[in-house]
Amino acid sequence: MILIDGKKISAEMKQEIAAEVAIMKENGEKAPHLAAVLVGHDGGSETYVAYKIKDCEAVGFKSSLIRYEEDVTEDELLAKVHELNNDEDLDGFIVQLPLPKHISEQKVIEAIDPKKDVDGFHPINVGRMVIGLPSFVSATPFGIVELLKRYNIETSGKNCVVLGRSNIVGRPMSVLMSQKAINATVTVAHSRTKDLEEVCRNADILIVAMGVPEFVKGNMVKEGAVVIDVGTTRVKSDKTKSGFKLKGDVLFEEVAEKCSYITPVPGGVGPMTRVSLLYNTLLASKKTIYK
Repeated sequence: MILIDGKKISAEMKQEIAAEVAIMKENGEKAPHLAAVLVGHDGGSETYVAYKIKDCEAVGFKSSLIRYEEDVTEDELLAKVHELNNDEDLDGFIVQLPLPKHISEQKVIEAIDPKKDVDGFHPINVGRMVIGLPSFVSATPFGIVELLKRYNIETSGKNCVVLGRSNIVGRPMSVLMSQKAINATVTVAHSRTKDLEEVCRNADILIVAMGVPEFVKGNMVKEGAVVIDVGTTRVKSDKTKSGFKLKGDVLFEEVAEKCSYITPVPGGVGPMTRVSLLYNTLLASKKTIYK
């Protein structure tokens, strides 16, 4: 069994991005500029945005953080999105989710200029990805594909089961895995799938994004499978200083011994999600996707 090290691969990608930014600066070009809009004080969102700003510094990007309190109106937030769309110094920006219940996340996502949508959530980017046009691909699926490539994991002709159907991970993941560059045969499964254990056992590559801690047990995985665990749920623990620990969607102790490759939680997919946002911002800065 080989443990897929997302920290190591993301560090390599950061070095590659930093080297490219250094060349851009030497050539008199401006550094890529990423902004994050943060509403309220959700603990997970605070941590994630702080990491993004730190990542920007590490690769030589300019970064901006725009904060709003929980009671910001939808109109105020949409006005800021419009302003960022028209800011010529800004290459890409994200509005950190989740948003308060009185704000329509979909309306905010659709208000973002697709050319600056480095999260890859806008319907235009999603549609372009589906038909194989250049697009910003959402960070987690992009990061997973990069892990498979960099570990030289064979995907062509393999049975891939994507467990979960969210718009952020499951659906785009299934599209990417079926495209010509990867050539897997893809099944999208979910909590209502009949004979779910049997469906999972047929997978050469099992990508789990259910959001349910330790959902996938040893009896759901065949010998030699590649297992990618997207889950990150904070659960109470008396074994850590914080009183919490992160658990994936896979019961690692049972599943790992049967795998050829597996991602740990933490340290697998998470770091790749973060570095993928930097990669998309670099693409936006260079006008690679939208000429």
